[in-house]
Amino acid sequence: MPSIAIRSCPAEARAALEQAGLAPAWARLYAARGVRDPDEVAHRLPQLLPPAGLLHAERAAALLADAIRDHKRLLIVADYDADGATACAVGVRGLRLLGAQVDYLVPNRLEHGYGLTPDIVKLAASRRPDLLVTVDNGIAAVDGVTAANRLGIPVLVTDHHLPGDALPDAACIVNPNQPGCSFASKNLAGVGVMFYVLLALRAELRRRGAYVDKPEPDLRALLDLVALGTVADVVRLDSNNRILVAQGLARMRAGQASAGVDALFRAAGRDPAHATVFDLGFMLGPRLNAAGRIDDMALGIECLLADDPAAAQQLAQRLDALNRARRDVEADMLEEALAILATFNPDDSHSLTAYRPDWHIGVIGILASRLKDKFHRPTIVFASHARPEASAASQRDVADPPTAGELKGSGRSIPGLHLRDALDLVNKRHPGLILKFGGHAMAAGLSIPAGRHAEFSEVFEAVVRELIDPADLDGAIETDGELDLAEHSYELAEQFDRAVWGQGFPAPLFTAAFDVVAQRVVGEKHLKLKLARGNVSFDAMRFFQADPLPDRIRAVYALMPNEFNGQRSLQLKLQHWEPAA
Repeated sequence: MPSIAIRSCPAEARAALEQAGLAPAWARLYAARGVRDPDEVAHRLPQLLPPAGLLHAERAAALLADAIRDHKRLLIVADYDADGATACAVGVRGLRLLGAQVDYLVPNRLEHGYGLTPDIVKLAASRRPDLLVTVDNGIAAVDGVTAANRLGIPVLVTDHHLPGDALPDAACIVNPNQPGCSFASKNLAGVGVMFYVLLALRAELRRRGAYVDKPEPDLRALLDLVALGTVADVVRLDSNNRILVAQGLARMRAGQASAGVDALFRAAGRDPAHATVFDLGFMLGPRLNAAGRIDDMALGIECLLADDPAAAQQLAQRLDALNRARRDVEADMLEEALAILATFNPDDSHSLTAYRPDWHIGVIGILASRLKDKFHRPTIVFASHARPEASAASQRDVADPPTAGELKGSGRSIPGLHLRDALDLVNKRHPGLILKFGGHAMAAGLSIPAGRHAEFSEVFEAVVRELIDPADLDGAIETDGELDLAEHSYELAEQFDRAVWGQGFPAPLFTAAFDVVAQRVVGEKHLKLKLARGNVSFDAMRFFQADPLPDRIRAVYALMPNEFNGQRSLQLKLQHWEPAA
């Protein structure tokens, strides 16, 4: 069982934030998350890091400005997850605003695989582009860029993934994680990188006198897409990313979202006037991702590019249907995986791998995440082909479509193990066991030869045992400690709900001991509770858990604003509990 931990809150930082005018609850939360200055949470656009600090952004701007001047045809090569789709839409919309002739191409997982491969270059060449622009991919496309160069098509790479041992021979590379880049935020999503390139391009066009006799295009119109892609890609929400997300949310709430984003809200049954980070990460993002997982991400990109609300709504409804189909496939796979793992004891293992040949490649990443959450072990799930009833596309981090003799894997990690580094060590020690791999600390993809799943499992387990601290396997739920009874209010819960939280900047969680006054199952799978702390009682919900609780518990909970039949009230959302004396 995971332990309950309390975040450290530097007293000096907390006091400084209070003296600067922040309410005590906010000063405490922000100080515990490393904030030292109220300006860090003001989320104003002028506070964005300047594009000039992003290595080669100005060179990319000059390249694009020349292409616009010379009426050249640009072709964006996108990725098929939410970050890639939003980056593509930002690129197409932004470049057109700035005067470019631009179209896009997004690979299909099963037909083409991930990124700018030689096959994609061949397909792109049939469009007769003068310049290829990658978004959310390309940093590892050594062979693809070489193929494009042979055809006389220069490539501008915009990406945020970690580079490999060699960089592609591109005309220009913009990536905050490439060698030599001193950009202070290494956490830009692919959509953020593309947005920065557009900022640099507008500045370059301004320098060339393009706006002497006409107004400059307002790139703030793209911020709803930037916010959606940034949250959906689960990148670290450092101060720069929080500005992008906060500004995007503000546009959504003000009725200034693009028709496609607005339609995704409606399809999810959510109101953009009350847009939250939760909406972007758990409602819109999955619907957009569904196109790339089990169909064709061109559907999602077309939704984001649509200007007609009716057309956007039709596309959003199709994405919603795909997402429901994805959930059905995921539920079946999870049931099968748990049956396979019926005898799995996490106390005996530092890692977990699972495999069935007919699992849907587009959903193995989600399955890996579910198993990781359940067993708290670094997890890799393998499959050899997609289910026949769906034309699958999958996680970005799996390199290519399935080919004979290969298994495709998608992995998710826990704090304490850098998954890509672990796979790199496996690859170095056992050449040939991994055919391709890539990814990040918490997520990665790979392919291995068919028939070597058992061998890989043993080797991966040995490497994880070597790299991870056993204490990290126990897990801990970080909280902000106890919240004063007087601070429990609907108003504070609503403020929390509207704030920018996410990876690296977690939403507030509190812990306290409660008496369980009443409990009953609702909706067949949720537990509705009445909890008491001293003389104060609270309504509470434990979602997706129907097992009864003991009379007294120590709970980890969030404040949740509840609206029902026009009435507003505070509700506690139980995330975890343990018996209390």
